[in-house]
Amino acid sequence: MSLWPHDRLESWPPAIATVAPDWQPTVAEFLASPPGQRINRLLHQRLAANATIYPPQPLRALELTPLHAVKVVILGQDPYHGPGQAEGLAFSVAPGIQPPPSLRNIFKELQCENMAPTSPGGSLVAWARQGVLLLNTSLTVEDGSPASHAKQGWEALTDAVVMRVTQTAPACVYLLWGAHAQSKAPLIQQTAQAHRHQALVLQANHPSPLSALRPPAPFIGCGHFQKANDFLAQAGLAPIDWARLL
Repeated sequence: MSLWPHDRLESWPPAIATVAPDWQPTVAEFLASPPGQRINRLLHQRLAANATIYPPQPLRALELTPLHAVKVVILGQDPYHGPGQAEGLAFSVAPGIQPPPSLRNIFKELQCENMAPTSPGGSLVAWARQGVLLLNTSLTVEDGSPASHAKQGWEALTDAVVMRVTQTAPACVYLLWGAHAQSKAPLIQQTAQAHRHQALVLQANHPSPLSALRPPAPFIGCGHFQKANDFLAQAGLAPIDWARLL
């Protein structure tokens, strides 16, 4: 059982009104679809079996970052699977939780780019509020079981979300770290080209300690945060204050 009872999923589905208005049609369409119904059955069954499921708000990225505000997309895999860690945003941990290794490497890269965070902690809510969509491919996970809800239907929603961003945003940066995220690159590039939108797709290894320093595209030293801001400035958009976490 989780030691953090208020940081686990307690019921499903959520009230659609909690999602930003311009994301509501995408979420509603997913919930009514076969993949959405599959996730609905899975979550109901696992909650009935007293499984501990994270995060408490699986759709939080779509609550904090409206579609019309998205300027940067960072793709993760699935939520953290430890008690109290996941807060519904890719790579982000709840306030008061020690940053995990991948997030520490993200901060290390920020330091390399002279953008070291100016406040403690590992919550990236301030990024989300600036237009950074922190999206995991799978939006729920069970305690101690990484990827336990992968390939169960969530991917249909997160693919649709990425498609909507690429169709809607005249200019957007996509930070694809690791093979899982990079598999979305052709979809992003083809969709952006079809809609004559600017899409900067930056790819590097995953920030995990297992791969962050390995060739062919080490995460440490990738320069992605500065490159993203340079692109946004050229597109006439405000850059992201990557050093701000609160």
